This record gives sequence, structure tokens and C-alpha cells, in this order.
Amino acid sequence: MATDESARAAVVTAAEIARLAGVTRAAVSNWRRRHPDFPHPAAGTATSPLFALAEVQQWLDRQGKGRETSDEVDLWHELRAQYGDDLLTALGAVGAQLLGTAAERPLAEPAAAAVTALSAERGTQALYADLVERCITSTSRSGGEQMTTLALERIVAAFAGPVGRANGAANGTVSTVYDPACGIGTLLLTVIPGAHGYGQELNPATAAIAGFRARLDGRAITVACGDSLREDAFPDLRADLVVCEPPVGVADWGRDELLLDPRWDLGVPPRSESELAWVQHCYAHTAPGGRALLVLPASVAYRKAGRRIRAELVRRGLLTSVVALPPGLMSSHSLPVNLWILQRPVRGTLDPMHVRMIDLNTADPDDIGTKNGAPTPEQIADIPSIDLLDDDVDLSPSRYVTPHHSDYPVEYAALRERIQSLARDLLDLLPVLPAGPGRIEAAPMGLGDLVRGGLVDLDGTVATSRTDQLDTDCLRGFLRSAANTRRSTTASGTLRLSASGAQLPQMDIGLQREYGEAFRRLAAFEELLREAAAIGGRASTLAYDGLTTGALLPPSATSDLSGKSKSQKAQEQ
Repeated sequence: MATDESARAAVVTAAEIARLAGVTRAAVSNWRRRHPDFPHPAAGTATSPLFALAEVQQWLDRQGKGRETSDEVDLWHELRAQYGDDLLTALGAVGAQLLGTAAERPLAEPAAAAVTALSAERGTQALYADLVERCITSTSRSGGEQMTTLALERIVAAFAGPVGRANGAANGTVSTVYDPACGIGTLLLTVIPGAHGYGQELNPATAAIAGFRARLDGRAITVACGDSLREDAFPDLRADLVVCEPPVGVADWGRDELLLDPRWDLGVPPRSESELAWVQHCYAHTAPGGRALLVLPASVAYRKAGRRIRAELVRRGLLTSVVALPPGLMSSHSLPVNLWILQRPVRGTLDPMHVRMIDLNTADPDDIGTKNGAPTPEQIADIPSIDLLDDDVDLSPSRYVTPHHSDYPVEYAALRERIQSLARDLLDLLPVLPAGPGRIEAAPMGLGDLVRGGLVDLDGTVATSRTDQLDTDCLRGFLRSAANTRRSTTASGTLRLSASGAQLPQMDIGLQREYGEAFRRLAAFEELLREAAAIGGRASTLAYDGLTTGALLPPSATSDLSGKSKSQKAQEQ
């Protein structure tokens, strides 16, 4: 299906390689670390690399891990070839074709023909859902726009549960759902199937995709385009369920224009607390007995500037639960987040006297929201409201939920064994480097000359060779020299590779490959070292916790839990 030119240009993420091979992303990471011949990144960044599709397919075939690419995969790479990382525009063009509407940048002929054929074979809704999922899991979307990930979608849906107006009156159903920052409509379409959804989205392209998804799903969803805080499209709406993954850390959210806004019933949010403006906006649109679920950065729970509003939430009994979620659930950052659950009281009912704290910060993100991943009693603490209303009003679940380990000795021994294995692997990866003469006797060549000559592609901080006379790993290794790093670091500390100033030595391709192999092993060493640091952190935390609770003893085991040594006890006897 793909043309020869687009096939050569097609690149894939690690997640897409996993889907292509039918394995997990962890398996792909392991392949990169364990197999020196695994294809090197052809584009992207160090944290979000992109690999040439043709090279990946060849490697999978050599390893016996390859699978024939599906027509959907070929279509995806046609879209990548036409739109690059602007995947929202690509999805918009596909949606417009499926619904027979005009698009600003319509599909080119190969992709248009593929969409027509696949929609006839699979159905328009199934095809579009597959492409949307691929876009969500892609790590290379232009602009880093925020999207609700598949894991977060499942978690929010699980905690939303059956919600009805007036605490589940009569039929206990939800008739209206509202998302004031709906993005491509994921939460609106997923949380409560069958309810009428209302959403608002600032980005017109993103709002259009939400509308396409709703129409293709046959769902009753109204999506408005605009700024929910400044230009509320549904001022009179009171929904049974409000869900929101608001934008993070927005300084100019309209505070000066909205000082007298009636939504600030709990107090005017400080300029630095845009998330608390979204909290109050969502609560203002919640019907009596209804609930609001917001995904917020963990820091919102304890930042000093927001403590007065947090105190009002607790004092009035509006905040029912805070769920600490593990890092890696967000598309725009890797920080841990919290799920805040609010409920608007029904007149005549008693306000709750506690807030439920649930700490899932160390849980497997793939388990949360499933039957096997339900919070255990050890991960839950019901904290009296009065205990939260101190000077800090810290709503972090980790402050109130005591970590529980079912078997400290077994867990600690397993972590030590893993660290020992990692230590051996680290030593194997770290190359033995004999002493050198102290300088490299080779004429320097400028990176800018190589880029202008078409011999090197430069994408941000990633350089890739386009000739067999220049080894990519050697190139990247020398660009990390102290001198090149100084030239490429801005006054603010940002690394921005400078094509005009960076230099590397001229050497024959054989010697380049020797250097390249050393640099490649160093890169794998760094990646494994990061994994070891994370595991080491868990081991030390477990050790401190076990020693201070009595679940573990010091190595010599000369003390018992009475605090007296064996010799002291012998003298007493």
C-alpha cells in the first residue's frame, strides 16, 4: 500500500514497534539494550526516539520476530509520510473523509484510497478508533499536546462508577456528562456510555476530532470550541458527572478578567493555581448529588498558595476522595498525578465527616481500574476532616496511608537479587577503555558543514548520519564531548545542539565504528543505570520502612524488638 518514497521516510516509535511485533514496550526496550544490531534512532529525541520502519522490519525478520504489517499499519505510515508529527491534522483529514466533509489539508491519494478501502472492510467507526488509539500512544506528536492516555481513561472510568443525581435516586443513571477541557473527547465517549455529553475544547482541530468521534460512534455529544474559563459555552449546564484533565501550569488563565466570577465560591484562585480554577469551574457545573473527577498534578494537593481553597473544599464536605496515581499516566509529562473526586451535596443530607485517601502511587498502571487492581484496605485511609485542616491542608494520600508490604523479607531479598543482576549487567556494558595519548591527532570538521552537505540530519539534539562513511554512534558520541556540550548549552541550561559551533574529528570509517561501538555501549549503560537507580530507590525505601517498623532486622541481628542487645538481656536474666 505504501509508496516506495513514503516507506523509506516512514518512522515508528517504540510503542509502534511493540504493536508491530506483538510484544510489550518493555520487550522493545530490552531488545535495544541487549542487541547491538538493533536499529539506531533515525529521528526524534533521546527520550522519544523514532526508528526507520524499513530497518525495524528487517531486524525483526532477521530475529524471527517479524510479522507482516497490516493495512492499518501501512495507512498509518502513509499519514506519517504526508503529515509528519502533525497527527491531529492527519486524524482530522481522515475524519473529514469518512464523514464526507471538507478538510483544510485533505488526504493525499495513497492515504485516501487506503481509508476508503479499509472503512469498507472494517467499518468507519472501527477504523477511526484504531487510528485515534495509535495517535494517543504515539510519543512524537507535534507540540506535545495533552491527550488522555488509554490507561488514564480506564482509571477515571473505574472511579466514576455508577453515578446518579441525588445520590443514586430512582434509576441511579447518569443522563449528562460534561468535560470542560475535552481534548479529542476520550473521557466523554468512555466514562458513561449512553449519557449525553457536553464538551469544550480550546484547539479547533482537537475539538473537530472529538466531534468526528462522536458522530462516527453515533453518540449524542455537543462539543463547543473556546476557552472554558473565559468563555463558558454552557453556563447553565449542571451535569450528573463532570470529568476533566485540565491543562497544567497555565499562568495566563484569565484571573484578572474573572475576579468577580460567581464560580469562585471557595475563593478566587491565586494566579499560580490555575488547576484550582478548573476545580471550581467543574464543581459549579455539577448537579446536586453529582460528582466531579479531576486529574491534577500531585503538587496541587500541598502547594502553599492553594491551601485556603483546599481548606474550604474539606470544611464544606465537597471533597470525598483523593487518589494518588503512579507516574507515567500523562501524555505531556511523566510526573505522578492525583485524582480528586468531589460531590455536590443534596439539600437535607449530612456533610461527610472524612476524606478517603487512596495511595496507588506504586501500583502497576496497567492494573489500576481493572478487577485485579482494585485498591486494597492497606492502600485506603478514611481521614477525619478535622485532621486535614491544619496549617498546611496537605491532601497528599501518601501522608496518611501507611505503605504496606505483605512480606518485607521476600520483597527486599528480590530487590537485592535484581540489583546484583543489574550490577553484573552494568559492568558488562561499561567498556574497558585503555589509556590514550591524551589528544586525538585528527583534523576537526564542523557539524554545520556536514548538515549543509546533506551528510547529517539534525533534529533538535539528535544527529543522524546519511552516509555510510560516517558512523551515527560515533557522530553522536563526539557531539557529547565537554567542548560541544558547552557550545550547545544556553544560558538557561537548555541543551540545544549548535550546528554552527559543534565539531568532531575526521577519521576513517573503521576507527569510527570502533568509537561508535564504545559510545553505543555507554548509551546502553546509561539507560540501564537509570533503571538501577529506580530499583535502588525502592530497595532503600523498603529497607528504611522495614527496619523502622520491625519487619526487618540489622544484618548482625544483635537486637530484638525490645531495643535491648542480647548481652543486656543475658545480664538481666
